[in-house]
Amino acid sequence: MKELVVISGKGGTGKTSIVASFSSLAERKVLADCDVDAADLWLILEPHILRREPFLGGKRAQVIEEKCTSCGKCQEVCRFDAISSTASLGDQGKEIYRVDPIACEGCGVCVYFCPEEAIDFRDQVNGEWFISETRNGPMVHAKLGIAEENSGKLVTLVRKEANRLAEERGLDLVIIDGSPGIGCPVIASITGASLVLVVTEPTLSGQHDLERVSQLTAHFGIQTVVCINKYDLNPGMAAQMEGRAEEMGLKVVGKVRYDPAVTKAQIMRTSVVEYTGGKVAEEIKALWRHIVYALG
Repeated sequence: MKELVVISGKGGTGKTSIVASFSSLAERKVLADCDVDAADLWLILEPHILRREPFLGGKRAQVIEEKCTSCGKCQEVCRFDAISSTASLGDQGKEIYRVDPIACEGCGVCVYFCPEEAIDFRDQVNGEWFISETRNGPMVHAKLGIAEENSGKLVTLVRKEANRLAEERGLDLVIIDGSPGIGCPVIASITGASLVLVVTEPTLSGQHDLERVSQLTAHFGIQTVVCINKYDLNPGMAAQMEGRAEEMGLKVVGKVRYDPAVTKAQIMRTSVVEYTGGKVAEEIKALWRHIVYALG
């Protein structure tokens, strides 16, 4: 089974639009939206959810008032200032301690040091993950809760379920819409992948982002290729980036022009290649042929 991961140095480069088009062009595949902090592939593919599960990505502490003796040890050892005491006394005439669920990082130090075992440490629901059917095939996707963390763990779960689903249905390709940047979600998206496609733009910041991302994929020894999106907005910069990519040992396998049809396709909730047969669609199709060749 092959895994293709599409990533970018920042959001808004057109990564998801290209993945949506790939979903129309590829056969025998499972789609995985691993941009769990801001998942939006579903907006184009309109999935029908078959399975919905909670994501338990961490733990939260909570003081058990009836067992607490108000010793204050939990407040003393909490380095995140997540535990505070009230000025008033409780029914049992003792100071009441509370854990701020937003400030709590779920480290468990207070649980370890509490002499009365008066702190409950339970799993926290940080989001949801889904298995769905779309017009272009099965998809695994997820939604991280507001201000929740452990997105890297959720990405790993989405990839695992996508691979399981591919094996279950006898499919031989997983196309992953990865997260932008170089942080934990990106690392969780690309490790062990067959091929990474970096989508970038012809700007100076785009070149810097490309360099950072390529350093990351090189660290993990993953084959990486490049697509310059909206190249015609700055042809000179696009040529400079293509030369820089070659210096870094990367091949530019596609250049896609700027076209208002991309935005119109998004409004119509469809991929570019489904919406138009124009030049931009032909360039994405040519990009896909190069990707198929690189995947072997």
